[in-house]
Amino acid sequence: MTDPTAAFRFGHGLPLPRGAASTPQAMLAALFGPDQAASTYPAPGMAEVLPAFQLVRETNAALQDAPDDRAAKKANRRARRASSLLALAGAKAALARAVSSRDGLRERLASFWGDHFTTVGRAPVLKPFPTALMEDAIRPNLTGSFADLLSAVVLHPAMLTYLDQASSIGPGSRRGTRRQQGLNENLARELLELHTLGVGAPYGQDDVRQMAELLTGLTFVPDRGFAFDPARAEPGPETVLGVTYDGKGVEPIRRALTDLSRRPETARHIARKLAVHFVSDMPEDSLVAAMEARWLDTDGDLLAVTEALLTHPAAWVPTAEKARQPFDFLAASLRALDFSGTRIMAGAPDVFTRLALTPMQTMGQPFQSAQGPDGWPEETRVWITPQRLAARISWAMEVPGKLVTPLPDPVAFATYALGSRASERLIWAAARAESRREGVGLVLSSPEFNRR
Repeated sequence: MTDPTAAFRFGHGLPLPRGAASTPQAMLAALFGPDQAASTYPAPGMAEVLPAFQLVRETNAALQDAPDDRAAKKANRRARRASSLLALAGAKAALARAVSSRDGLRERLASFWGDHFTTVGRAPVLKPFPTALMEDAIRPNLTGSFADLLSAVVLHPAMLTYLDQASSIGPGSRRGTRRQQGLNENLARELLELHTLGVGAPYGQDDVRQMAELLTGLTFVPDRGFAFDPARAEPGPETVLGVTYDGKGVEPIRRALTDLSRRPETARHIARKLAVHFVSDMPEDSLVAAMEARWLDTDGDLLAVTEALLTHPAAWVPTAEKARQPFDFLAASLRALDFSGTRIMAGAPDVFTRLALTPMQTMGQPFQSAQGPDGWPEETRVWITPQRLAARISWAMEVPGKLVTPLPDPVAFATYALGSRASERLIWAAARAESRREGVGLVLSSPEFNRR
C-alpha cells in the first residue's frame, strides 16, 4: 500500500501523477528543473494585467465625464469584466497546478511564499495583482537566493500598491516639501517584521522610519508598472540596523534588502516558518537549526534550505500534525477524484466560482484575500472548527457527485485517496455507507484526509 508521507506533506495528496517525484532527491531535481505546470496551466503576469488595469481606469474616467453615455457604460462593463476574468484565470491556474502537477513541492513552496509575501487586491481592478506577483516574482525565484526573491517581491506593483508604498513620499523630497505629503511606513514595517527579521528581532521604530525613507521613490505608474521617482525619494543617507545606505535610485534599496536577507534573525525566522508550514505547528528544534545553518552557510540559497528540510529525519515522521487548509483540501479532493487540471481550466466561470471559490470562502479561506499582511494562520485549531468543518462536510457530500459520474466505490476510494493512512475504522464505515455519495463524502470528511 502506498506510503503517502511525501504526497501529503510536500504535495497535494494521492494519487501521485505519473512521473511525480516522491523522494527527497527526486523532488529537489524536479524543483531545479523547468516550471512545467506554469507552462501547462498559464496564469497572467503584469504584462497582461497592466493593460487591463489601465483600460478600467480609462473607461472609469470616460464614464465620469459622461455618466449617461450608453457606449461609455458598456465599455466600462466590458473592461471590468476582462479584469475580473484575469483574476479568475489566476485562481483556476493555481488550483489546476495543485491538482495535476507532477512537481507538487513546487506548488506547495509557491503557496508558502505567496502567503509569506501576502498581497490582496483590495479593489476589484486590483484583484489580478496577487497572481501577477506569483507569476513575475515568486515562481521564477523559488530555487534562487532569498535576496533575489525579496527584491523581486518588494519592487513588484502588487506589493507597492497593497502596502501603500506607491503613495509614500519623503518629507524632504522635492515633492514632499512642495506638497506637504507624507511618509508611509507600511512596507518598511512589514518588510522587517514579517518578510525578514520577524517579530521580536532587535530593531526599533527608528529602523522602521529609516527603512521607510530609504524606500521612498519606489512607486507604481499605471501605464508602466514599477517605477522609481527621484522627486519622491528622501535625500541623503539612511541608517538601518547600524548600516548606512546612500546613493541614487534603486541600488541602495537592493543593498539593504540583500543585507536583511542574510541576517541570522531572518534565517531563524523563515527556517522556523517553513518547518511549521510543512511539518508541525511545534517543529523539532534540530530541524529548524539545520535549515537555519544552511541558510547562513549559503547566504539564503533557497534550494539548499529546501534540501535541508527534505533530508532531515524530522520531516519524515509519519504523524499527520497539520491541517489541510481549504485550498489544499479542495486540491487534494479533486486529485483523489481524478478531476484534472485541464477540466478546471475549461470550466465555466460561474461554475468554478460556485464549486470552488465560494466554498473556499465558506471554509474560511477566500482565495488571495487574507485579512492582513501576515497571511493565513497555520494552527490546526483555526481551520478545524465546527463551522468550518461543517462547510467541508457539505462540500464533500454535495460536490463530488456533480463533478464525477459515476462516483467510485467508497472502500476503493479510501485506499486510493489515503494509501496506508486509510484506517480500518474508516474503511469499515465507508463499506457501510448507504450510498456512494455518502461513502465518498465520508472519506473526504475524515480526519485522515483533512490532516497532512
